[in-house]
Amino acid sequence: METIINCYDKPVRKLNTIYIGYDPREQDAVEVLQYTIEKYATQPLNVVTLNQLNLRRIGLYRRAPHMDSTCWGTKTDMYDYFDNRPLSTEFSFSRFLTPMLNQMEGYAVFMDCDMYFRSDPCELFEFVKRPDQQKYAVWCVKHNYSHGGNLVRKMYGCPQTTYGKKNWSSVIVWNCSHPSNKNLTVDDVNTKDGTWLHQFSWLSEDEIGSIPEEWNFLDSHSDESIDAKNVHFTTGGPWFSNWKATRGKDIEYVNEWEQLKTTMKKSFNREV
Repeated sequence: METIINCYDKPVRKLNTIYIGYDPREQDAVEVLQYTIEKYATQPLNVVTLNQLNLRRIGLYRRAPHMDSTCWGTKTDMYDYFDNRPLSTEFSFSRFLTPMLNQMEGYAVFMDCDMYFRSDPCELFEFVKRPDQQKYAVWCVKHNYSHGGNLVRKMYGCPQTTYGKKNWSSVIVWNCSHPSNKNLTVDDVNTKDGTWLHQFSWLSEDEIGSIPEEWNFLDSHSDESIDAKNVHFTTGGPWFSNWKATRGKDIEYVNEWEQLKTTMKKSFNREV
C-alpha cells in the first residue's frame, strides 16, 4: 500500500488502482488483462472494471446514445447524443470518471480492455512518482496516430473516426490529486463532446506527461523493434473470430495472448 495525502491534508494508506474499461462483448479480453496484472504485478494492486450499467445506477454516468446505421451486432450504430460520433465501446467516456472514482486522491491507471501486460504494471506507478514527474496531471503514450490506418471500420463494424491525440486516452496514468484535474467534473464527463475529453482539454499541454511507447504498443502501428510491456490490439483482437493480425510481431503477440488465455482457463479450473 502507498501513503497518500487526502483532501483533509492527512496521510492515509491506499492501494494503487487500475481501472479497466469494461465491455461485455469483450469478456475474454478483460479476463486475460486481469490475469496478466495478477501474473506480473510485484505489489498488491486494486483492479476495478468500469461497468457502465452500474455507473448509471449510482448516477455518475448519464450520457445518452442514439442509434443509426449498422453496429453493435444489432444492425444499429450507437452514436453519442452530444457530439454525434460513433461509440465503439461502452467505456468511450466513462474512463474520464477515473479521478472521481479514486476520490481525487493518489495515482490511478485507466486502460482499455483490449490489452494485456507482458511486464510489471507497478512500474507505471513507480515512473510517475519520480520527483521530475510531479508537474503532470496525466501521463500517456503520445502516439502520432491520427487515423485508423487503412481501416474504414473497426471492431463491430463501427466507423473509424479521425481526431487529434488518437489513442492517447487508451492508457492514462492519473495524478488524481493534481489541482488541474479539479477542472474536470462529473458533469463535464456527461456533457462535453468526445474531442474535448479525449484531447484532455481541461489541461494545458505542459501538464500532459509522456510514458514510453512500450506501455501502449499498438498492433499494426507501433515499431516492431519495441519490446512491448503492454500490448494493445487496437484494430480488433484474437477474441474476434473474423480478425487476424497482419505483421510478424503482432502475430507473435496474438500467439502469446492465446497461450495466456489457455493457461488462465486451466488455472481457473484448478481453483474450482
